[in-house]
Amino acid sequence: MKKFLVTITLLTALVSCKESAKNENPQESEESKVVNVYTHRHYEADQQLFKMFEDQTGIKVNVINSNADELIQKMSMEGKQSPADVLITVDAGRLTRAKDQGLLQPIESKILNDLVPSNLRDPENQWFGLTKRARIIAYAKDRVKPGQLSTYEDLATDKWKNKLLIRSSSNIYNQSLLASIIVNNGEAEAKKWAEGMVRNMARAPKGSDRDQVKAVVAGEGDLAIVNSYYIGQMLNSSDPEEVETAGKIGLFFPNQNDRGTHMNVSGAGVAKYAPNKDNAIKFIEFLVSEEAQEIFANSNYEYPVISTIEPAGLLLDWGNFKEDPLLLSKLGENNKKAVLIFDEAGWK
Repeated sequence: MKKFLVTITLLTALVSCKESAKNENPQESEESKVVNVYTHRHYEADQQLFKMFEDQTGIKVNVINSNADELIQKMSMEGKQSPADVLITVDAGRLTRAKDQGLLQPIESKILNDLVPSNLRDPENQWFGLTKRARIIAYAKDRVKPGQLSTYEDLATDKWKNKLLIRSSSNIYNQSLLASIIVNNGEAEAKKWAEGMVRNMARAPKGSDRDQVKAVVAGEGDLAIVNSYYIGQMLNSSDPEEVETAGKIGLFFPNQNDRGTHMNVSGAGVAKYAPNKDNAIKFIEFLVSEEAQEIFANSNYEYPVISTIEPAGLLLDWGNFKEDPLLLSKLGENNKKAVLIFDEAGWK
């Protein structure tokens, strides 16, 4: 009897110790059940994917939505106490910025290394591309012939004076496009390009990519630089006016005879202090699975990052094109130079 009582006492003490440890670190007890996602993406396709991941794994996806700069600032302020497990942004430049601020961590994943092309992920495995976007030229079909178009550089020549529509220089897509030109052509040529673009603008930069498309159709200018998936979304919109507007636009993929069209990604990285690191890796691996990539492609008209999935039918109708193979981490590395050049060129 005495031996039995001693055994019970030891077991009780052991359980008590474990419960005490859980109470001191409640995140540990929840590690297998949740993944906390800070994301700049705001699409229905993402909500569908989060639900699929929950159903398949039993891991609940907690989502914080905001723009990338706000999320990065939030993670920085939260420091080691941050609940963030995964950061998702819509641009490689912001992912590189988060990495440079020490907010992400390198991970080992054979799945991600095998599936995500090396130019679409961080060289130190701190972030990985999830979807691709092409920054293309949208033109008025009734006023511009495709044969008149060629390169991003050509848009800065006198031929397009007062014809060009584009977002402001604070837009990350434009900053990344200029960063790609810095890498490909050098800083001096990039500055000449930015100055030429400013001279050719039909109006001061304003609005979203969709607004540029609408302005082209309204006759405010003949050309706009936009991300390809916006055209896909507009053509498949529930708003008949958007469908009609997008139908009047032609698409052109620049620089097909040299480096290829500028590409960017939306991508994800594991947070430096992720309380649920294993779940975070599983989550990102799921987002590059074939089933997830199909949903990205067919619901949001982005190009898949994995080679075994074809783009949506609409994108196939637009045809194959040559992509700039630039290592996308270079976009973030040259972001500050791009912002400085925009300021010097007077691009508002």
